[in-house]
Formats: sequence, structure tokens, C-alpha cells
Amino acid sequence: MDQQVVRRASVAVFVVFFANGWVFASWAARLPAVRDGLGLRPDQMGLLLLVAALGALVALPVSGLIVERVGVHRAIGGAAALYAVSMVAVAVGVQLGAAWLVVPALPFLGMAMGLWDAAMNLEGAVVEQRLGRTTMPRYHAGFSLGTVVAAGVAAVVAWLHVPLVAHLPVAVGLGLFAVVVALRLFLPESEPRFAARHECPAGVRRSSFTAWAEPRTVLIGLGVLGVALAEGAANDWLSLAVVDGLGTSHALGAVGFGLFVAAMTAVRFGGTALIDRLGRVTVLRAGALVALAGLGLFGLAGPVWLALVGAAAWGAGVALGFPVGMSAAADDPFRAPGRVAVVSTIGYTAFLAGPPVLGFLAQHVGYRHALLAVTVPVLLGMLLSGATAPLRARGTEQPATLEHASGTGARS
Repeated sequence: MDQQVVRRASVAVFVVFFANGWVFASWAARLPAVRDGLGLRPDQMGLLLLVAALGALVALPVSGLIVERVGVHRAIGGAAALYAVSMVAVAVGVQLGAAWLVVPALPFLGMAMGLWDAAMNLEGAVVEQRLGRTTMPRYHAGFSLGTVVAAGVAAVVAWLHVPLVAHLPVAVGLGLFAVVVALRLFLPESEPRFAARHECPAGVRRSSFTAWAEPRTVLIGLGVLGVALAEGAANDWLSLAVVDGLGTSHALGAVGFGLFVAAMTAVRFGGTALIDRLGRVTVLRAGALVALAGLGLFGLAGPVWLALVGAAAWGAGVALGFPVGMSAAADDPFRAPGRVAVVSTIGYTAFLAGPPVLGFLAQHVGYRHALLAVTVPVLLGMLLSGATAPLRARGTEQPATLEHASGTGARS
């Protein structure tokens, strides 16, 4: 295939990741305003976020099947449109103080988030394979860059006391426009993303659901679950923890969230070279240690500035977990749709369990100390990082070599 077409598609995938991060962080950075607008306690906020997570978990298990049936273009475009409509409904509900309007909209927001996430990761893995070099961390850096920009905008609009009903519709409208433009530069729909049925090696079943029985895929998913809990906890609670736990303003809460995602962005941009040089496993284990140190600082440090340094280290440490998990799930192009769907589904259970558990803890010990519980899933991700070692050969079920399993000399 013409490499110029592939390179344009790579830029387009980056834009779609950026738009996803922009839309998501426009919501996440304004959670204190959502809390205040609806008058919710910490445990009630946890349940509210759980409702959105349930929607994502409905969409994710079938995301691979949806992409195979309708194509990547329609899957991402439809998900982005649903995301925009749901976000506008949430903003209007918060403005009216009407939980009865917000709650029914959140499952659809979660469904859109889950399908968009899985579909763009699948397309990113395909383009990465066409390019023949590590690019997935940079796509996720696009997501993080979107969150950084959105968090900065959110900090300004919060400082100016701009209501959600004015902020969120504009934010999601811009994100949807970017997606529509980028989809025109994706790989053509006529270009096969995955191997045709008759090209599969003997004995390979291409059902999207058989990947649930594969130990390596499940272990990768559990490792991603640990990282997603750490990342999702920051998305859901960090701005609130800065505001309430450190006694600061809503604007500084958005700044704290911005530091977290800025650190993630920087590491994801530089992570491709680290992974190619050191291997997936070594990089993931080192990142887990940095995240643990950052969580300790954020949860226990006295001065505000030191806690914010901890937030940045936390973001840097968990930055590469999700993109590496997606690349590992897509190592074999014959099974990529089902495996990416499985890993995404397991990872997103973090957003199902995390919000209510942390909300319950925050109700009793405060937001900052509750977030110290995130050290447990970070340790889980570190212990399971060996599962991401590359397969010995594409299209086989043979285990990784000892060199790859050690995380030395491996290419992602």
C-alpha cells in the first residue's frame, strides 16, 4: 500500500485520539461544577460516574464485532455523534439541577466513549502495523494532548465562572468537527484491516468472542485494568481531591488535573523510543514505580506544590500502560479485533468498580487519602506486565522468547 496514504492515516488517527481526549477532559475537568450543580456527596458522585461506566461496559464487549460489521469510519463517527448529544444533555441537566435528566444521558455517554475508544485503538494498531514501527504511544499522546488543552481551557472557563451549558456544547461540537474531518483521511474502507477468513492459519477461529479463552489476552487485560484504575481514578477524582483535599479553588483543581495529563502526554510522546530501546516489560515496570512514588506524594504531602508534583509523577508513571496493552493485544492481525475488544472490556471494568469504591472511601477518609488505594492496582499492573512481551511471530500462538519476556531488546 502507498506509504503516503498510510502516513496521512496515521496523522488522522492522532487527530481522532486528540479529539477523544479533548471531549473527555472537557467533562472530567469540570466534575467539581457537576458536583456543585447537582448538590452531590462524594459517594453519590461515585454512583453517578458508575452509571456512565455501565454504558461503556455494554458497548465494549461487542465493539470488535461492531467494527467488523459497520467499519471503523461509521463506528467512530457514530460514537462521536452520540457522545456529543449525550454531553449536551448532561450540561443542560446540570444547569437545571435536574439529576433526572443527567442520569439517563450518562449510559449513552459511556456507550459512545467505549465504542469510540475501542475503534480508534483498533485502527491505530492497524496503521502501526502498516507503518512497521511503534506508533501507538504517540496516538495515546494525542489523547493526552487533547486532555491537556481541554484542562487548560476548563481552568480558564472555571475561573471565569462560565456555566457547563455554555462550555460543554462548544467543546463537543469542536471535537465532533475534528473527527468528521479526520475520518476522510483514514485508510480507505476498501482497504482490509484484518486478514480475510481464507488467509487465516489452520485452526484459527476469528470469532470476536473466542479471545476470552486466551490466557495471554486475559492477563494483558488485567494488567491494563490496573493501569486504567490508576488513570481513571485521576480522571474522576483528581480535580475534586485538589479542590477539597487541599482546600483550593476550582481553577487550581483543573490545573492539578492538567499537570497529571501533561505528564502523561510528555511520556507518551517520548515512550516510543523507550519501548523500542528497552522493551515493553521493562518500561511498564519502571513506570509503575514512578506512579507509586507519585501517588504517595499526592496522598500524603503537606504543601500544595509537592502534592501537585506527585500528581505529575503519577501521570508519567501510568502513561504507557494502556497503549502498550493495546499494541500487545493486536500483535496478531488475525485476532486483533476480538483481542482488542477483550482487553478494552477488562480495562474498562476499572471505571465500573473504581468510582463507587473510591467515592465510598472518600466519604470516610477524604479524597486524597482515598486515592492512596490506587497503589494496589498499580502493583497489579506491574506484576502482570510480562504478558505484554511480543509474540515470537505474528500469526502464531507461540510464546515470546526469553529475551522478549525479560523486556530486553523487544520491539513493540
